[in-house]
Amino acid sequence: MRRTAPVLKHWLAHNNETDRDITSSSVRPRVLHEYDLAAFRGAVRAGAVAGVMPAYNLVNGRPNHVSPYLREQLRTWTDQELVVCSDAGAPSNLVDSEHYFDSHEEAIAAALLAGVDSFTDHDQDASKTIARVRGALERGLIDASMVDTAVGRLLTMRCGLGEFDECDEFEGAADGTDGAFDTPAHRALALEAAEQAVVLLANDGLLPLSESGVRTLAVVGPLADECELDWYSGSLIRRSSPREALAERLGADRVVFADGLDTVRLRTAAGWVRVPDAAAEGEHPVHPVHLVHPVRPAGEGPTDEGPTGEGPADEGSLNPAHTAGRTDLPPLTVGDTPTKLSLADWGGGVLTLRAPSGRYLTVADDGFVRAAAERPGGWVVQETFTLEAHRDGHLLRHLGTGGYVCVAAGALKVAERDSDAEGTVFRLEVVERGEDAVARAAARADAVVVVAGNDPHIGGRETEDRTTLALPAQQERLWRAAHAANPRTALVLTSSYPYAVGEAADALSALLWTAHGGQAAGTALARVLFGDISPAGRLPQTWYASHDDLPNLLDYDIIAARATYLYFDGAPLFPFGHGLSYTDFGYGELSVRREAGLTVACEVTNSGPCDGDEVVQIYASAPGTSRVPLPHRRLIAHRRVRLRRGERVRLFFTVPVEDALGFWDVAHGRWTVDPGTYEIHAGASSADLRATATITIEGPPPAPRPVLRRGLEAADYDAADGIVLVDRTKVRGDAVACRADAVGRLLFHACDFGAGATSMTVEAARDAAAAGAGVEDDATVEAHLADGTTLATVAVPPTGGRYTYTTVRAVLPTSPTGVQDLHITLRGGLRLARLGFSG
Repeated sequence: MRRTAPVLKHWLAHNNETDRDITSSSVRPRVLHEYDLAAFRGAVRAGAVAGVMPAYNLVNGRPNHVSPYLREQLRTWTDQELVVCSDAGAPSNLVDSEHYFDSHEEAIAAALLAGVDSFTDHDQDASKTIARVRGALERGLIDASMVDTAVGRLLTMRCGLGEFDECDEFEGAADGTDGAFDTPAHRALALEAAEQAVVLLANDGLLPLSESGVRTLAVVGPLADECELDWYSGSLIRRSSPREALAERLGADRVVFADGLDTVRLRTAAGWVRVPDAAAEGEHPVHPVHLVHPVRPAGEGPTDEGPTGEGPADEGSLNPAHTAGRTDLPPLTVGDTPTKLSLADWGGGVLTLRAPSGRYLTVADDGFVRAAAERPGGWVVQETFTLEAHRDGHLLRHLGTGGYVCVAAGALKVAERDSDAEGTVFRLEVVERGEDAVARAAARADAVVVVAGNDPHIGGRETEDRTTLALPAQQERLWRAAHAANPRTALVLTSSYPYAVGEAADALSALLWTAHGGQAAGTALARVLFGDISPAGRLPQTWYASHDDLPNLLDYDIIAARATYLYFDGAPLFPFGHGLSYTDFGYGELSVRREAGLTVACEVTNSGPCDGDEVVQIYASAPGTSRVPLPHRRLIAHRRVRLRRGERVRLFFTVPVEDALGFWDVAHGRWTVDPGTYEIHAGASSADLRATATITIEGPPPAPRPVLRRGLEAADYDAADGIVLVDRTKVRGDAVACRADAVGRLLFHACDFGAGATSMTVEAARDAAAAGAGVEDDATVEAHLADGTTLATVAVPPTGGRYTYTTVRAVLPTSPTGVQDLHITLRGGLRLARLGFSG
């Protein structure tokens, strides 16, 4: 019996949070098949998941919740009855924010037809979804069999989870499991997971540390004493921060701590900002957050309506949006005596302020500012502020509400965002810079560990994109101050994402990265730092040297943008797959042969001073003369293997030829492996390739595009500029349109016109009404050859709608013959579906 049903998210081409429910990812067929679908295909084929969750965004103009690829791709990869469950609120988005359908009955019918089985909408109130399904049935948009299919998939999953098994509350499940949790085995697994995630990015001999050589260790930084959660996390039964774990290991007297936050005081014209004694001294225990009325922007997942749609959702809701702050503590006041606050700068001007009690300043539903939060959290974080220069001081704006903090009747309160109330002017006095405290701690120690990174609730999180790869300026100052005071400094980045930390990598003796590792994160880090285990985590993405190396946020064409390790032409800070070890691994002879796929054999030896894990990575690279742009190298297999010192092992990998060497051939609409000689590499990262073998694939030369027989689908271009892919219909298919105010250009290589084409047909749609009343919109499709010869210019008349297509035929005065490249230029507000040619 399984206890968990893993669901992959988010399907498909979803990598921006900005306007995530209304933006469309323009994904050409090659990127779709080779990159975006591939991210899901392997896990589904392996039977490792129970389903997928579509994303909020649209792909080529069509919402993911009505994606034809759910049926045409996902469900063809396995015989398993996968469950497709919607993202929260997304079914309503089909009408409310995306305006893709006119009614919710049409929307829910389309989602069911596409293959969505479970609808997460309106929090715990199922009545609206049920009413919409009934309405769709009554209108004949669906029939009962479609509902039965979805219900059957859900019941199959629930049966697999043992939900309907007989179970005694005290004796355990019918299959003999005792339902135990937090067992020694569970704790060991949590530790193993956290240990395996640690990546050693750089090491100049500082690590591993020696307990005998480090009498005093400085552990500093804003995350040095944190074990972070996010709003989807459960409550930790156990926790270990780096400071706690290292103090347990060395003894508290040997660990010097400084959080590196600035100590500040705030003054107004009416006096100093102070935390009342009850809150400042922590007389009230820190209660768990209670679940009440939500605060969440419209159209972003869980809704703010309760079961009746008229008020707060039920107490006890598991919806992360249903959180509210405490009101049992007194609000901040102004007076003669200031309270020192700890200020953390998370970048982009986003600040948190913490009282001496350890509680964060926060804002509850009544608008008053209190020191009441154990940590930043909630769907809309109520613990973040920003300072805005104003006259001879600053205005303090609360980011959760957007309102300014003002003094009202002696207490701090956030003014209504739309009110005319002017925020109070605050003067910020810095009592001590965080870097000064860090420098003192570092100077006292034999070695320093700076723990920096992000809070998962703040910046670069769900609903918020980052605008830079840089560390927050405050954290930059901390590692620099620590290093200046003590060159034996290691920087540990504990974060949800990469940073551009080139200067730190050059200056510091060691640099590590790990994601937020759960309950055993601190213990795992301590064991890595002191060499109990040799680190073997590997980077799952490229770390770029600068955000200037990144494409536009909404550019999903990794081929044209030359993005990811597959196509990036620059020098990354740390490459995909990178990660160092405390031991050394040698790679012997690599061999490759073609049997039932490609069989790769590789010999690896632990030639270093200690036991350790190596992640052996197998890459393929294509001939340099390929007819299409192919990746520099592509990871086709990998394995983590533990080797004792001096141990040697021979590893074998078998990969389907198509997966290893193939690409999606837009000329023929299929996977293709071109003939030629390919290189297979084994190594420790995408840039550290230790052994290479070659294999020659025989076969006929690639055939040109048979345009007289098949025509050209507009989306199957080889290169393009100034265009965007859009939905040909609401059900399936792609078309090409010009970007706003742009001229679109398409290139189709190797078009075979045979003995000659005498006419061309253009299948296109043009919604003149969408251009607006009185707007002149000449919509044309021009075809010409590589030498500039114009074949035809076709005017597309208004067709009555974006999904209403017409076919316009043009005689070609100059008949193209043989195999030639075809250039297409688009102008105006048309949607080009396909081109046809006849002789």
